[in-house]
Amino acid sequence: MIAINIPGGQQLHLEHLVLDLNGTIALDGRLLPEARERMARLAESLQVHVLTADTHGTARAQCAGTGAQVRTFPRGAAESEKLAIVRNLGAESCCCIGNGRNDRAMCQAAALSVAVVGREGVCAALLPCVDVGVTSITDALDLLLEPQRLVATLRW
Repeated sequence: MIAINIPGGQQLHLEHLVLDLNGTIALDGRLLPEARERMARLAESLQVHVLTADTHGTARAQCAGTGAQVRTFPRGAAESEKLAIVRNLGAESCCCIGNGRNDRAMCQAAALSVAVVGREGVCAALLPCVDVGVTSITDALDLLLEPQRLVATLRW
């Protein structure tokens, strides 16, 4: 668990890190090396979940060795499936990180949510649904590895 006290705001007790795969931690279906190392480090404190329709069919192989549990679902039901998974985990203990339209509902439900404006871009409709926006998955994961950065962004 990672506990983060946001001055003037809330106390976060995060147990789950929920990650979108394509466009967030992977580029063109390949896990970004900088994400791999950080995911493994975060798996020491959090349960890490990668959610994907597995468009490229390589999600499990790509995430091997990260400590993450890969969860797949049918392509046409991504937004509702992601939300159902986050609710089942306990949204109040989840940090969700994504970049796409189908990440909106899970990000709105989560205790903490981050949008990544990476090389594949970000859906503009996701931005009003998140707590923080960053320009790389490195920056997103580092917010959890170095929580004072998150505090500096979210404090009142």
